[in-house]
Amino acid sequence: MATQARDTAPHYQQSHIGYNYRLSNVLACIGRGQLCVLEDRVNARRTNFDFYKKALDGLPGIQFMPEVEFGRSNRWLTYLTIEPSKSGFSREVVRLALEAENIESRPVWKPLRLQPVFQDCPYYGSGVAEELFDKGICLPSGSSLTREDMQRVVNVFSAGI
Repeated sequence: MATQARDTAPHYQQSHIGYNYRLSNVLACIGRGQLCVLEDRVNARRTNFDFYKKALDGLPGIQFMPEVEFGRSNRWLTYLTIEPSKSGFSREVVRLALEAENIESRPVWKPLRLQPVFQDCPYYGSGVAEELFDKGICLPSGSSLTREDMQRVVNVFSAGI
């Protein structure tokens, strides 16, 4: 239950209620120390996003999450959506092509209303989350990625998937 009761799946899915209580005192101290390099980490992730955006933004059917005018994203996660009717391929085709190159990626989070644990709960929505789950993919975006690492991801797109 310490891993939020996550099911084995390439996307985040829960069939049971789980928790994420894993922060010990030692980890809290390490976290406080990491605050000193927080801006460096954010800048690294923003650089990753910019790299992917510059390399992939011109491809048909590819759309990146825009940055809102009233804030500055930390770009913790780089994800994009793929419109199959324009690109000629789906998010899942890309995920599997990346996996074949030993590159981890994931679909955007599965909406809570589609999680088995919430199947009997009422739903009030417009389908936006479902569309993002269907078309969205999270690319590798860790702050320690190298340009070569990110270029490997771009090469999968460039190879025509």
